[in-house]
Amino acid sequence: MSSSCEIENKPKGWQALLKSWYFWKPFVGFTAGAIAGGLYYYYFGSASGTSPITSDFYSNVLFGGMIGFFIVKRPCSSC
Repeated sequence: MSSSCEIENKPKGWQALLKSWYFWKPFVGFTAGAIAGGLYYYYFGSASGTSPITSDFYSNVLFGGMIGFFIVKRPCSSC
C-alpha cells in the first residue's frame, strides 16, 4: 500500500512566502472561521453566561478561527 501524499514545501524569502498559497491558505481559513464564530455568537450565543465558549464574543471568534485554521492546515489532505 503506497501513500501518494505530497508535502507542501515552504517558500524561501518573505516576498515568496507572502505571494504563495502556503501563507494565504491558513490565513483565509482562520479568517473565515473567525467570521463564522462571530456570526454564531450573534445568532446563537448564550447571553446567560453558562457556556464558557459561547458566552463571550472574543472566545467564540478565537475558537472559530482555530477550527477554520485546523480544517485547512491538515498535514496531508489526500491521506
